[in-house]
Amino acid sequence: MTKDTVTYRFPEGFWWGSATSATQTEGATHRDGKGKNIWDHWYEVEPSRFFQGVGPQDTSQFYERYKEDIQLMKEVGHNSFRFSISWSRLIPDGRGEVNPKGVEFYNNVIDELLGQGIEPFVNLFHFDMPMELQKIGGWANREVVDAYEAYAKTCFERFGDRVKKWFTHNEPIVPVEGGYLYDFHYPNEVDFEKAIQVGYHTVLSSAKAIRAYKQLNQGGKIGIILNLTPSYPRSNHPADLKAAKIADAFFNRSFLDPSVKGEFPEELVQILKEEGFMPIIEEEDLEIIRQHTVDLLGVNYYQPRRVKAKETLPNPDAPFMPERYFDHYAMPGRKMNVHRGWEIYEKGIYDILINLKEHYGNIECFISENGMGVEGEEKFRDENGVIHDDYRIEFIQDHLKWVHRAIQEGSNVKGYHLWTFMDNWSWANAYKNRYGLVSVNLDKNGERTIKKSGKWYKTLSENNGF
Repeated sequence: MTKDTVTYRFPEGFWWGSATSATQTEGATHRDGKGKNIWDHWYEVEPSRFFQGVGPQDTSQFYERYKEDIQLMKEVGHNSFRFSISWSRLIPDGRGEVNPKGVEFYNNVIDELLGQGIEPFVNLFHFDMPMELQKIGGWANREVVDAYEAYAKTCFERFGDRVKKWFTHNEPIVPVEGGYLYDFHYPNEVDFEKAIQVGYHTVLSSAKAIRAYKQLNQGGKIGIILNLTPSYPRSNHPADLKAAKIADAFFNRSFLDPSVKGEFPEELVQILKEEGFMPIIEEEDLEIIRQHTVDLLGVNYYQPRRVKAKETLPNPDAPFMPERYFDHYAMPGRKMNVHRGWEIYEKGIYDILINLKEHYGNIECFISENGMGVEGEEKFRDENGVIHDDYRIEFIQDHLKWVHRAIQEGSNVKGYHLWTFMDNWSWANAYKNRYGLVSVNLDKNGERTIKKSGKWYKTLSENNGF
């Protein structure tokens, strides 16, 4: 591919890179003074809940190998890279003493990235509540909001001279769903009232971190990263349309509206009032949320949400769930990633960007995650050890065509980060599905090999298009 054959060209300075998180890549879970987080704890008490019994201590060794890995990022065309700081590595108990070894590690990573010409995008919270804070209730406890604000401030003060893109949370709806509704994250509670309080405190913590950042005048931008999953109705029937609107209010607008507009969606507030689930709100909270909105929005997109009106009346004795208002719907003829069980619908990425343009002031945004997890990629490895993941190249291209179209129509989207740079540990799924541009061979001490997609990604970045 030469510059002349680029059909889809992206704006000058487009951010090409990838995203990852501390718990999924660092390893070294009990080293150099790191405190326990909920994943370390859950794995100790219930290892059978993790695919093939692989826990967070066995992740991709970024803690030791960050120099080699950042060199590889350069080789696969990164000009930017998002990672998260492990709260419990920096402040082992979640509040109190700062761990000097933690500060040293993140300083080294930031300096190494900058030295390779890669801009660090730093996220403060990616599903990894320090265990000491979970013991007092995690996000359900208001004290944790204050502890988080102090932690955020510590990060800004230590690293903000070099880091100019900050994010308060990644996919904050997920700990709400996983931990307090659908039993796929610790503490595995099913309690709608608590779920609402957890979500509310998370929104408040984000606004307070934004306020703390602005007070320091460090000249960067601060945002949030949301997994926006468009809610498509089965049909144009009013009942289906209403179901989609309510699903959207629960799963997208619950965080999108307060983060960008400074207020919660009316439909959601109405339901919580009617059902008696309003969170505990203190006097100045709503004003803090209103005044401290994001500068920059990260958009994670993997799959659409398809819904229809309820087919049956909810069981009055069952736990209260958002699904009291809609049913999920499997669209006939949909395209699937069979490994992950997710629908592939590329136009969804365009629909999100146009919605942000039309209803959210065309806020500056970027695709902060998009990617394809595939099981058993080893079978595509050639005699030179390279994995031929043409399906991943096609997946990225098919999504980027829609991103490109949104740009043509005026979307303020500034970049594309793939999930993820190298194969990493994926929560309860461990290493079942691989997402990386670089393969990690666990049988060969984590040996790294650039996949075909990694080589292609470098060309994409160099040409600023394809």
